[in-house]
This record gives sequence, C-alpha cells and structure tokens, in this order.
Amino acid sequence: MTDRIYYTDAYAREFDANVLELATVDGRRAAILDRTAFYPTSGGQPFDTGALGAARVVDVVDRDDGTVLHLVEGELAPGPAHGRIDWDRRFEHMQQHTGQHVLSAAFDRVCQARTESFHLGTASATIDLAREVSPAQIAEAELAANRVVWDDRPVQVRFVDAAEAAALPLRKDPVRTGRLRIVEVEGFDLSACGGTHVSRTGAIGNISVASAERFRGGSRIEFRCGIRTLHGYRALRDAAASASRLLSTGPDDLPAAIERLQAENKDVRRSLKDVQARLAQHEAVALASRGVTVGPATFVIEALEELDAAGLKTIATAIVERSGHAVILASGSKPAALVVARAAGVALDAAAVVKALTARFGGRGGGRPELAQGGLDSSAQEAIAFARAEWGGDAVR
Repeated sequence: MTDRIYYTDAYAREFDANVLELATVDGRRAAILDRTAFYPTSGGQPFDTGALGAARVVDVVDRDDGTVLHLVEGELAPGPAHGRIDWDRRFEHMQQHTGQHVLSAAFDRVCQARTESFHLGTASATIDLAREVSPAQIAEAELAANRVVWDDRPVQVRFVDAAEAAALPLRKDPVRTGRLRIVEVEGFDLSACGGTHVSRTGAIGNISVASAERFRGGSRIEFRCGIRTLHGYRALRDAAASASRLLSTGPDDLPAAIERLQAENKDVRRSLKDVQARLAQHEAVALASRGVTVGPATFVIEALEELDAAGLKTIATAIVERSGHAVILASGSKPAALVVARAAGVALDAAAVVKALTARFGGRGGGRPELAQGGLDSSAQEAIAFARAEWGGDAVR
C-alpha cells in the first residue's frame, strides 16, 4: 500500500521517498514507492508527471492492490529518491477538478441536473448531465458557479467511515465503500472524491462554459477554468483580431460582416453557376462535333483534365440533350472523376459502364442506366483510352 501524500496535501511539490521495487511493465520501466505525491489517473483526472531523482515520470497508474506504479524514463535505483511534481500541470488539473465540483453543484442547484460523469482533457474538460439543459439554465449555472469562485470559499478535505458518509448530504452517491475522502466547498458542495483540489475557490480563477451539446439523452457541457480560460480567451482574441483585419471591421461588427460576405458569396456562386452552364453548352457543342458514330449512336469519349466531377456532369448533361448521343468523360489526374450518360433510346447502360471501368481501374461509383458517375484509381487518360477501344472510339477510327 502506497502512502498517498496528495490525499492530505495537494500542494506538495516535492517529497522524499524510498523506491521499494523496480519492474518492467509492458516494456516500460516502473517503480513502486513507499509514499508518493504523484497522482495516478483516476476519477476523470489525468496523472501527474515530473521526476524521481534523475528519471522522468511519464505516467502514474493506480493498481488494484493499493500501490501506485510510476512509469519512468532514465536511471533509477532502489533506495531513497527525491520526487518533484510538474507543478504547472498539477495546478491546472486542481483548478479544473475543483471547478468541476462547483459547476456540477451549480447545475444541481439551478436546474436539478445531476452530473453523470466527468472527463479532464488536455485542453478542456467536460461533464455529462443526466438531462438536457437550456442555454438560459447553462448561463444561470455558470454565473452561480463563478459567484462561489469570487467568494473565495474554503475547500476542505476530511475522511469519514461508511456510517458517517451515510449521514452526509453528498451531492452524488459514492462509488466506493468503506472509508471515504470527502471534499467540501463551504456551503455549496459536498462530494466523495480522491482527486487533487485547490484550498480555496478563488484559486480556480474562473469557470467558463465553452460549449454544450445533446448527449445520450442529456447534455455534455465543455468548460474551462483558470489558466485554460486564459488560453481560450487569447485564442479567441487573436482569431477575432485576425478576422477583423481581413474583413476591415471591428470585433463587434464581425457577425454582420460575415453575414454580408456569405450573401455576396452566394450571389457569386449563383453567377458562376450560370457562367459555367453557358460554357458547358459551348463545350458540349465542340465535343459533340468530335463524336464518333457507332451504329445509330454518336459517342463522345474524352479526358477533360481541368474539370471536376460537377463540371463533367454539367457538360455530359448538355451533350445528351442531343438525340442519339452518349458520353463517357473523365477528369483529373489520380484519382479520376468519371461521368457516363446517354440520351433516351441509346443502347448504353451508363451504370454498367461505370461498373466495368471501376472494376478494371479501381475505384467506386454507381447510378442509373441513363446517368452514372464515380471515381477511378487510375488516371483519366488510361480510363478514356480503354473506353474508346471498348465502346466505340478507337475501334471505328
């Protein structure tokens, strides 16, 4: 059983211990100490990193037998060792975890939304609520949580037995049995928790909800506390400043500027579509004039490298408006876009042609007998050369 210093002193940055055992776990070197301040991954909170003597601690694992396993890189020997916690990482986790307790309690108080789970990621953290909450409820809970932060209330830790725990108004039923570690935010939250926490709510800094979404019948709330809120604000500030420069407007006018730009872009796309349609008609006339007559049908089989799938389809549709015409077009280098079409009455199954070409050259596609399209793993030139020989081009030239 490892003595866990962080249970009673989350602010311990350095400590002395004895390395009781060294082992190899999954190809990595690991150490067991008689006591540790390194927090192992548990309860939604990630592990600490730091150093043991000259070795780096890169992971910390809580084992079922009550010992804490420290995965290390570098030289480490049995006997006395001095440990040093990566304090910036630890304190950031303490801010997020204590902030989670306060925010979860706020949702519970404001709208009776119970927290089902908590996850602390590298950039933000999430809580999953048992029911959906509205934007207004989120804002109310966020404000209530920050008022607790601004009050700078004490955060106290104590240990109780099962009987004492049963008599306490815990926010959530504890998962573990027996002796429990209780974390109390004065006058606001009481929870069983083994994680590391700040000693006063003011050290959380602030609590900001970054986003919310529906999740498994409830709501997933993404939030940031303290230093992470600062990082998020900086990123948002820089993005807003860049957008403002690009759009020649102030940050407050960005929504209107973007809306205006979207409207202009929509008009441009509409005009471009009209121009492309007119160009397609001209291209269709030119291509149809180069078509090859095979029996009662005229086949247009061409590689048009500069066009995309949408452009091919526009031209193919324009060509097959002419009676008796069929078209096989490919574009791009690798992979190649493919469109096959025919006019009514022409004895060609466009879907069968696409199937044959994708089978030979790789790729996939599909469609109807009169119009089909896909993508080929080969180049346009290779596919078109084969199509000319197979369906009429080179065979009759």
